[in-house]
Amino acid sequence: MPDQHVPVLIVGGSLVGLSTSLLLAHHGVPSLLVERHSGTAIHPRAASFHQRTMEIYRSVGLQDAVETAAAQEFVQNGAITSVESLTGEELKFFYRSFNDGVEGLSPTSRLFVTQVGLEPLLRVRAQELGADLRYSTELVGVEQHDDSVTAVLRPRDGGPEHTVHADYLVAADGAHSGIREQLGIDMLGRGSFADCVTIYFKSDLRQMIGDRNLSVVYVNQPDLLGFFRFSITADSGFLAVFSTKNPDGSRDSRVGPDMSVEHCAELVRKALGCGPDEPIDIADVQAWQATAAWAARFRDRRILLAGDAAHLMPPTGGFGGNTGVGDAHNLAWKLAAVLGGTAGPELLDTYDTERRPVGQMIVEQAYTRYVGRVDPSLATDDLAAPLDDAAIELGPVYRSAAILAEQSAAQQPPPLDDPRTPTGRPGTRAPHVPLERHGRPMSVHDLFERRFVLLTGASGQQWCDAARQVAGSGRLPLDAHQVGGDGELIDSDDRFTAAFGIGPDGAVIVRPDGVIAWRSTTVANGHRGLVEDAMHRLLFRADADPRGRR
Repeated sequence: MPDQHVPVLIVGGSLVGLSTSLLLAHHGVPSLLVERHSGTAIHPRAASFHQRTMEIYRSVGLQDAVETAAAQEFVQNGAITSVESLTGEELKFFYRSFNDGVEGLSPTSRLFVTQVGLEPLLRVRAQELGADLRYSTELVGVEQHDDSVTAVLRPRDGGPEHTVHADYLVAADGAHSGIREQLGIDMLGRGSFADCVTIYFKSDLRQMIGDRNLSVVYVNQPDLLGFFRFSITADSGFLAVFSTKNPDGSRDSRVGPDMSVEHCAELVRKALGCGPDEPIDIADVQAWQATAAWAARFRDRRILLAGDAAHLMPPTGGFGGNTGVGDAHNLAWKLAAVLGGTAGPELLDTYDTERRPVGQMIVEQAYTRYVGRVDPSLATDDLAAPLDDAAIELGPVYRSAAILAEQSAAQQPPPLDDPRTPTGRPGTRAPHVPLERHGRPMSVHDLFERRFVLLTGASGQQWCDAARQVAGSGRLPLDAHQVGGDGELIDSDDRFTAAFGIGPDGAVIVRPDGVIAWRSTTVANGHRGLVEDAMHRLLFRADADPRGRR
C-alpha cells in the first residue's frame, strides 16, 4: 500500500480511542484509528458513566441513544452498597440511588451502560462523521520527527504492512501502553497493589436479588473482597475479586494462581451466599491489576497520551473510563484548533498542564475509595482525604495559559468547584442553567459545540456586538449570545448571572469544551479590545497583546 498521511493517528480503539475519534470528527478533523482487536468490546467493562461524560456525548448527539442502550442493560438509579454476601447482611449504602444529590446539576444523569453497549454507538457515530476506523490492525513501529509522526501498521489477517504519516498521534493503547514505554515516560503514584480477576458467570439470581435495585454490590468478607454487577435479566453478571485469604489467614492480594472453573464457581457462590449445589456457569475469567498511577507527562512533542495510557486507577468510584473520556474532550478541540490554523501550537501544551493534575487527583481519590470500601489494610499516612463525588465529576478547575485567571498565583483557587454552588471562575466547567429558546427548553451547555461562545446578561448587548465584530474581522471562532433582555435565550429562573458570577452587564467566554476561559464581571470600556485580546491570548495567536491586557 502507498504511504498515507492523516492529521491524527489514534492507536487504540476502545472507549477512549473511539471517543477521541468521534470528537475529532465532530470538529471536522480527519483521523485514522487502529485497533488490534477485531471489533468493539466483548466484555462489559466500565459500566458507570458520570454526568460530565454524558454531557460530552450529548454534545455529539448521542445522549438519547446511550440512555436507550443503558436501559436495555441495567435498571437505572440503583443502589451502591456493601454486603457480607448478596443473600447476607447489608453493611453500608454508599448511594441509595445513583443520582441522589446530583439532580439538577446537569442536563444529563449518571447511568450504567457497559462498553459492550456503548462502544458500538461511538463507532457508528464516528463513522457517520467521517472517521476512518481500522480493526484487526496493529502498530508495529513508530518514529517521531519534528513535524510529524511515522507509524508502521500491520493488518493482523496477514496483509502487507504500510506506513502512515500523521501530524499528531494519540496513544490510547491502554494500561500497558507500548507507545508510553517507547517514549520512556515513567508512571508515578502508588503502582500496583493487587492482582485481581473478574469472573463472568451465568446463574438464576432473581430470588437472591428480590425486588432490590442494585447497581454495584461490594462483597466484604474476612476471606473475600470484591464486587458484583448483575444484568437487567438477573440471569448473569460478573464478580470482580480483589483479594482472598491464604490458608494461614493472611490476606492474599494475588488472586490469579488458581482460576479453574471449579474455584471460580466456588468464589461466586461464596460471594452470593448460596449453597454448594447452586448452578454457576463460568463464561470467562479475566486477570487484571489494581493500580493507582499516572504518567509523568501526557505529551511528548507530537504524541499525546490519553485514558489508561496516561493514568490507571482502581474501579472504586467508576472514575477510570470517565477520566479518559475527559482527556479526549480536552484534547480534541485543541487539536482541531491547531491543525485548522486557528490556534498556535502552544495550545497543545495546555493538554498536559490541565489534564495531568486532574488525572493525579482522581487517581488518588479512587485509591482512597478502594482503601475505604475494599481493603483498609492498605491505608497509608498520606492517604488523600475523600472529596465529594459530584465535585470530582463536575468541578475540576483547570489552570493553564489557555485560562485567563482573575487571581494571582499567590491566590490560587481550590482544585475543585462545588457544582451545587458554582463560582463561574475561569478554569471551571460552565454551570448548567436551564434556558428556553423559541419556546423549547434547553441547557446553556447546548450552546457549546465547536466554537468559543461569549455569554452576557440582559444588559450586555455591547459585548455581543463586540464579539461579532471581532469574530468577523479576525476570523476567530467565536459566537455570542445574550441571556435575557432582548436576546432569544430566556432565563425563566433568573439563574444565569448568579451561576456565572457576573452582573447583568458582565460577560464570560466559554471554550468549545464547556470550560470558562475568561470573565468580566461588570460593565467595562473598550468591549471590542477586551474580547479581541482575550481570544488572541486564549488561542496563542501571534498578534496577542504582549502586555497581557484584558
